[in-house]
This record gives sequence, C-alpha cells and structure tokens, in this order.
Amino acid sequence: MLSCDICGETVTSEPDMKAHLLIVHMENEVICPFCKLSGMNYDEMCFHIETAHFEQNELERSFARINTIQYRTSDNRKDNTLQCRMEVNSSVHSACASNHPKISAQSLPNDGTLKQKAFYSENLTEARKFLKSKEKECDLSKIKGSIYETTYSPPECPFCGRIEDCSQDMENHVKTKHANLLDTPSEDHDQPLYDCPMCGLICTNYHILQEHVDLHLEESSFGQGIDRVQCSRDLELAHQLQQEEDRKRRSEESQQEMGEFQKLQRQYGLDNSGGYKQQQLRNMEIEVNRGRMHPSEFHRRKADMMESLAIGIDDGKTKTSGIIEALYRYYQNAATEVRRVWLSTEVDHFHSSFGDKGWGCGYRNFQMLLSSLLRNDAYDDCLKGMSIPCIPKIQSMIEDAWKEGFDPQGASQLNNRLQGTKAWIGACEVYTLLTSLRVKCHIVDFHKSTGPLGTHPRLFEWILNYYSSEREGSPKVVCTSKPPIYLQHQGHSRTVVGIEERKNRTLCLLIFDPGCPSREMQKLLKQDMEASNLKQLRKFVGNLKHKQYQIVAVEGVLSSEEKVARRQASQVFTAEKIP
Repeated sequence: MLSCDICGETVTSEPDMKAHLLIVHMENEVICPFCKLSGMNYDEMCFHIETAHFEQNELERSFARINTIQYRTSDNRKDNTLQCRMEVNSSVHSACASNHPKISAQSLPNDGTLKQKAFYSENLTEARKFLKSKEKECDLSKIKGSIYETTYSPPECPFCGRIEDCSQDMENHVKTKHANLLDTPSEDHDQPLYDCPMCGLICTNYHILQEHVDLHLEESSFGQGIDRVQCSRDLELAHQLQQEEDRKRRSEESQQEMGEFQKLQRQYGLDNSGGYKQQQLRNMEIEVNRGRMHPSEFHRRKADMMESLAIGIDDGKTKTSGIIEALYRYYQNAATEVRRVWLSTEVDHFHSSFGDKGWGCGYRNFQMLLSSLLRNDAYDDCLKGMSIPCIPKIQSMIEDAWKEGFDPQGASQLNNRLQGTKAWIGACEVYTLLTSLRVKCHIVDFHKSTGPLGTHPRLFEWILNYYSSEREGSPKVVCTSKPPIYLQHQGHSRTVVGIEERKNRTLCLLIFDPGCPSREMQKLLKQDMEASNLKQLRKFVGNLKHKQYQIVAVEGVLSSEEKVARRQASQVFTAEKIP
C-alpha cells in the first residue's frame, strides 16, 4: 500500500497515487489542512506543516496506517494476493479516470513515479469520500472473493488492541480515547496567529514567522547590497564626470586667461611683434599697396627713418612748433569769456607716426616735455648737448635708467626690455627717465574722483596753483617759466600746457594730445585763429572723468646726491596722493 505524504491517504498503486495527487492536491488551491493557511507555494506549505503542525501531521499519518487494508496470506499464495491488488488498483484507477477526465496518462510522468511536489487542499475530505465511494462501487466479490475474504482484517487500535469495523470508527476511537498519548492539541483549541510585519502573511507559529521574516531580511539585504553597489558606481561615475567638468572648466579658464593675457600683451606692445622700426615699415608698405603712397616716397621715408634711428634723434616730421606763442596772441586780442590764462614755457607738439601709432603716446609726451626743458636755461647743466631723441632712443635711455637701479619693480613688469617692442610707458617710466637725467620732478596721484559725476576738480585746482604760484595780480595772459605737465590716465597720456580761469570762475585746461595730427595743430598758427580751433585743446572739468589721473610735474634740477637718494627711494615707488 502507498500512503500520501501530504494527507496520509492510502492507495493501492502508483497510478492511484497519481490520480489522488492530481485530484486532491495539484488542481486546487494550496491550503493548509490544519489551520487553513493559504497563499503559499508548495515548498513553503511543506515547511509550514513540518514545523507548525508536526504532531498533528504524525497523528494523521497514524490514522492512515490504521486505515491500511491488510492482506494476510501465506507464502504459497503471494502471487494470488499480488494479482488481487493489481486488479483492484486497476479497477479503482479506471473508475477515477472515468469520473475525472483531466487525469490521463499524458498528465502523469512517463516513468510512473510521483514527484513530491503535491499540495494540501480544502477538498481533502471530498477526495477521500470519492475514493471510498469508488471502492464501494467496485464489486470486489467478482475478483476472487475467496482470496479477499481470507486476507482482509478489520483495523486494530495500536494502543489498546480494540478492533473496529472500519477505519473511520478507529480514527474516532483513537482521537477520543488516546488523544493524551499522542499529545495532540484539540481541534477546537485556538492557536495564536502571527502577522508578518513586512508583507502581512499570517503564521501560526513564532518560529515560522521568524524564519519567514529572515527571508525578507535576506532579500532586503541582497537588494541593499545591489543598491550599495549601484550607488557606489553612481558616485564613481559622478566623481568622474565632476573631474572631467573641472578639467574642462580649468582648461577653458586657462585658455581664456591666456587669450586675455595675449590681448594685453598686444595692447601694451609686449607680444614680440616688433617695435617702432618694424611697425613703420609695415604701415608704409600698406599705404603703398593701397595707392596712398608712391614707392619713391616709401623709399625716401625709409631712408630718413634709418638715419634717424642710427643717430638716435627724432626726424621732426611729426613736430609742430610755435603754438604757445600763437595762443598768447589769441588771448591778448580775443577770448573775452576768459578772465585769466596761464601758459607754460614754449613747447613743441609731437604726434604719433606710422611707427608708434596706438602705443607711442607716452614717448611723444616725453618729447613735448623735453622740448620745453631744452629751451629753459635752468636745465642746461643736466641736459647740455641733448636733442629730442627718437622713440627707440627713449626706450634705450629708460633701459639705462633701470640698469642704474631706478624702479626695479617697473623694470621687472616690462621684462627689463623696451627696445624692439611696442611696450607702453606711463608716469613712472617718465619719472624714472627724468630723474636719471637729474631733472627734479614728482608724481601726484589723483586716485579717485573728488567731484560729482566722477569728476576731478582737485586736479584742476592743483594745476592752477602750479602755474599761478609765481605772480599775484598778474595780467590776463601769463607766460610762466613752468614746464608743461605730463598727464596720464588709463590707456592714454597727454601734456598740459596751460589753464584758463573763466569769468564764471570755472577752470579749463589747455592740453596737447599726441593723437591730434599736425594738420589740425597747424590751424592754431594762423593769424586769424578762431575760438573753434581751440576746441581740441580745451578740457573742462566735465571732460575728465577717468577713474584715476597721475601727473608728473617738473620742479628743477637735482644734485648728484639728490639723484642717488631718489634712486634709493625708487626701490619702493611712492607718490603723493590726492585726496
């Protein structure tokens, strides 16, 4: 006899067991036969029964063994008994198959074995009744009744030896009389139920719940492990992307800084593109190519330039002289709106040429200032025998001053080199050059505006005091012995040659701009000069609105000792600041 491992039901053959498993267990919902727990797969249900209902399951199997049909036969009747079993099993199997068309040979394994993936079912009792009814329907008397009658024995109680007529009566007897021996809890006893806090599954045993929750935790730990790995990969990827972005940003910033630096180098003439000579030749070639200059003129100017560079003296082609004298005549005879005017000593105007256009204003203003000093006898001692130098010569003179020890910081900023470059110079370089020539001067820094709308009225007042300090109660036009003033602001420099005090007490500077060409300056030399011609010279308070202005004012001649002292002081450059 074969006993079902799930419900304890006994059958006589393997085909009957297959039919039993398919009908009772496999085709129905998986439900615990003891506590009606459902919603689980086969392995979980088997684990549940083995742990939560172990004792009840053992009792059920005991009942199954009691219900077993016993065959008692002698050795010489074994073949007949086997034949009886086969015939009974065959009849039962055919009867089951006829009533359950779903059960067929195709639905069962070919090897005739039963896999232990069976399921508990709510229809356990109905299946048992079905099998028993089929047994009753089989006419066992037709199958060698003598053998059946001689081998069948009614069930006997394994505890007290009591014999009952049928297995159902024996089952009731054991449950009522021997329940304490089996230590089986009462069916009516309410077992505590445990809810899974993670999925809500109801368990009848705490140990099952604990193992069930452990499975959740293992799955969660595995998922968290995957999440941690994924998170680590995401962080690594984000770190790589951030590093790549930082490298790209640094590269862009470096390129931008390099571009701005190169732009500044070009702007200040430090891009190694050549100096005065190279620019002069390039621009003259452009003029020839455009038809604005005859080739013969090109060669003549080239020869004059080479001669000028050789002797270091400016060729005077950009110079305009006699403007201060023309201004004196004009103010004497006209300019009724002017109350008083102060003019510097005679000074020549120099404008930019092909060779220094865009960067030579500082050099041209130094030429203007020097042209005034060379006319003043007070400076013969320090400037004796000197002529107006050309721009490359001025660059060489500044380099010589640096070599003497003047302004080492400024020299370092310009790489200690000016010749062959288009480097700009400012107030500091002009001060350095004049001091090296023993010309006494100082720098005044108007580092911020002192009036409304970014104006510098204190600058105008300072220049007025500079020119008007010689005389009090002087006439309308005063030709002073003061040299012109070098005026520097961001990107450009000019030369102050005088100042007007108007009848409304406003001040107006008179300025020579090296950017103004000779043809415009020569209009000031006419006898019938008009007020409109002075427009290019006049600068009112509202016209000077740069953030910062610096001036270099000449005061006299230095002794040798004073020159040495000022050279030492130039190690850390200082200037008078207003305000």
